Amino acid sequence: MNSFFRRANKRISFGSAATLLVVVALGGQLLGFLRNRLISANFTVFDPGASDAFFAAFQIPDFFFYTIAAGALGVAFIPVLADRLEMHDRKSVWELSSSLLNLLAIVMSVVGLLIFLFARPLMGLLAPNLPAENFEQAVTIMRLISLNPLLFTLSGILTSVQQLFGRFFFYAIAPLTYNLSIIFSIYIFQDTLGIIGLGVGALAGGVIQLLIATLGLFGLGFRYRPTIRITEPFKKILSQLPPRSLDQGVHQVNSVVEVNRAQALGTGPVSYYNFALTLMNVPVMLLGNSIATAAFPRLAERVAQNRPDLFRKDFIRILRIMIWLTLPVIVVSYFGRGYLARLIFGDVAPEVALIFGYLTIAIFFRVIYSLISRYFYAHKDTRTPLYVSVVSIALNIFLAFTLARPDMYGISGLAMAQSITAAFQATLLSVIMVRRDKKIFNTEFWAAITRIISVTGFSILTAYVMVSILPLEITDRGIITLGSKFFAITGVTLIVHLLVSSVFGLVEAKVTLRKFKQLVLKPIKIS
Repeated sequence: MNSFFRRANKRISFGSAATLLVVVALGGQLLGFLRNRLISANFTVFDPGASDAFFAAFQIPDFFFYTIAAGALGVAFIPVLADRLEMHDRKSVWELSSSLLNLLAIVMSVVGLLIFLFARPLMGLLAPNLPAENFEQAVTIMRLISLNPLLFTLSGILTSVQQLFGRFFFYAIAPLTYNLSIIFSIYIFQDTLGIIGLGVGALAGGVIQLLIATLGLFGLGFRYRPTIRITEPFKKILSQLPPRSLDQGVHQVNSVVEVNRAQALGTGPVSYYNFALTLMNVPVMLLGNSIATAAFPRLAERVAQNRPDLFRKDFIRILRIMIWLTLPVIVVSYFGRGYLARLIFGDVAPEVALIFGYLTIAIFFRVIYSLISRYFYAHKDTRTPLYVSVVSIALNIFLAFTLARPDMYGISGLAMAQSITAAFQATLLSVIMVRRDKKIFNTEFWAAITRIISVTGFSILTAYVMVSILPLEITDRGIITLGSKFFAITGVTLIVHLLVSSVFGLVEAKVTLRKFKQLVLKPIKIS
């Protein structure tokens, strides 16, 4: 058994961790698509207000989770633990983890109670224009999931500890159960509890997610202590929390404002906008958060080792990969948005496709921001991203009120505001990073970026030609017709991007082709 745990605890490489997180995140996003497809088909089409109630109910619990707890999970937590682990002080790692677990458990329990007690006035502030029946549904769902911030907080701390030791499996799969529970609840409660049943599924998903996160501790030697020890390292974690928590909080304020503006436009826009955000978040999660999450422990380790040269090397290599992967995905997303929206969301596809078209611009900057922000977090600087976020969210809220009016761009105005803000935020944080470390970007990096942009021009031309050959007809329906067209457009565009990248001498393409050749041509040993 001990040998099994030694093998299980062996640190995996960045490539293996990133591959695991991307693959599992893809599975999670597919489940998210299925969940939203079922919500659209079973609720939005017949009663848009019901699905509006469902999506609105999550805003307040999410706001408190991200504002109070999420700042502790990973970026404010892992760098301090990495320092202790570099000193071979595992006892301190377990003490810090237990102290943070106990402190946030108390805080989030109180938060859950307050959400339960004040769900009605909170929903009145968030979505006062919901029809009366849908408003009551939203209140009930919010009360059902009032414990989820506590459950997510405990899960997040446990999986952050596992990431420190290079164990990403349970961190990756735990959230899958959340969407699965909601999907099952649609079938179980559709004819009895209706949309409220999805709240029951969300609560069950939070409990199961915590159980799976707990399983990931086995074999690490974790020692839980039911105390809160205020040591110097713990004070350092606590000092990092307010800026990071406020950073997350202002983003949640922005989400609350977006829901408020969407529901002010009538019944349905809240659901349409959330469906479009789901499409946008797929590449952001796969190519941004997953890769940045896999890279973060390595970056924090480089800082702990006082090796800025290796830090820059790792950072630039990962950033190049992210840009090279993201640009063709944006091209496919824009040209294939109509096919994708109709394939996944059915009768509400036109509204979703329109919104998603504007959101494709945000994809690039959200992906890049996910890594650039970790430059600062690895250096234990949570304040700079906070200041940039505050300015950016203020801009987004102003643009949301300005552009998302019936006499302006309606619900599309929210997507325009999101993209403008994403570009501003990533650009401003990049400028600050370069001013701090003038060696971070060298001539070789900019030459590679120029070639990647040139290659993307061929990808755009390819996607345009493919859409012209396989146009979206008004009669196109079903997974065979829509799926075959979309995947043909996607496949040809990505192949052209890969081959032209190889011709342009991009190392990312050469590595990809080499791995593919090894996979296809590797001889099989027959005994």
